[in-house]
Amino acid sequence: MPTAIAVTSTELVLPPQDHQTPTAALLQHPDAQPLEAALADMQVLVEQHGYVVAAYPANISPAHERRLHTIRAVLESDRIALLKLDLPPLGVAVLVRQLRQLSICDFSAGVVASAARLLSHYIYSGALLNSVTRLDRVPVSLKTHAKSWVPGSQFAVLANPTPQLIKIGGGDLAGPEFGTHLAVAKGQLQSDWVTSTLAPAWQVQGVQEVTLPAESAGWWGTSKLVEFAAFLPNISIVYQLVSSVRREVCTWCGLELIGDRCGFCAAPLSSAENQNHAQGVLNA
Repeated sequence: MPTAIAVTSTELVLPPQDHQTPTAALLQHPDAQPLEAALADMQVLVEQHGYVVAAYPANISPAHERRLHTIRAVLESDRIALLKLDLPPLGVAVLVRQLRQLSICDFSAGVVASAARLLSHYIYSGALLNSVTRLDRVPVSLKTHAKSWVPGSQFAVLANPTPQLIKIGGGDLAGPEFGTHLAVAKGQLQSDWVTSTLAPAWQVQGVQEVTLPAESAGWWGTSKLVEFAAFLPNISIVYQLVSSVRREVCTWCGLELIGDRCGFCAAPLSSAENQNHAQGVLNA
């Protein structure tokens, strides 16, 4: 059975790009589901799939995050991976879809979980904002803060893989140097800059409009935004990328992993293992 992928909101489950990609399970907020029901649902997932990889944005509510850790602790299960992803919510949704695609490939659960850190480097995630006064996840200078008070000002912000902020009309936003598709989620900001200017500049090969995740306004500090994420659209390329990285065995839980940290128990590789790591895409 494929590894189960789980998320904390329905907006993080983007439409599949093929007929094979499975959906993701929903891990509901404590206000929406009693603990007993949440435990029962997770137990079923583990029994049916063997392993569960739960991915969620870093800015979900503390109560929701505590619920995830409580479920894992009460079930005393080492088959549940909790991936707290410091990507903007739409970037998380794009990454979750890639994990859903990988879950039906010939990768072990440990490789699928640890692949999240690798794949996040290839997601260009940002937003068009009308104000950066409440933006605290990307460095913003005092001068830029002052400019955001000027009526009609708009800013393009790249949060991942390398933070960058520009005023629209005052520079270019650095984009990927490889073929991508662009996911676009519109908030309350009325602008076509992302599709009419950014997409051609980044030479994206396709644009997909999706629903704005519920966590996006909190992450970006405003509801007047258009969020975007450029990503590798071809699963065969994603598969080759993950396959090209040397696999290790976690000395703590015994699962396979790629990179320098286990996706399930979060144990790092020993320094000796890191020194022997082959040069590859993770070290590029």
